[in-house]
Amino acid sequence: QVQLYESGGGLVQAGGSLRLSCAASGRTFSSYCMGWFRQVPGKEREFVATISWTGRNTYYADSVKGRFTISRDDAMNTVYLQMNMMKPEDTAVYYCAADHAWWGLGPHPPAKYEYWGQGTQVTVSS
Repeated sequence: QVQLYESGGGLVQAGGSLRLSCAASGRTFSSYCMGWFRQVPGKEREFVATISWTGRNTYYADSVKGRFTISRDDAMNTVYLQMNMMKPEDTAVYYCAADHAWWGLGPHPPAKYEYWGQGTQVTVSS
């Protein structure tokens, strides 16, 4: 089992940058594939980005491709989401998630992930 703790959210102007971090408990972090998701009130949680066990494979939602970068540091048990050129439509609660399985190079359904953090609010002002 793994516990996840997101940080780094906040308020940023359009065009700005933020870096989210997700720290994981436990000693088996490298055995998990990691994902970032986001949700706005009244809408379903949506996929943002994912990274495989070794970091060799990544995949992004079309809406963030070229602007966001997911990475992981297994020595620190942490996964990151670097968000650049941010837009007001990026405003959401961002969640990190973990699962032992890799769900391929495509948008990952949130239901596939077993472990979730509590979320961190990101607000982009226009």
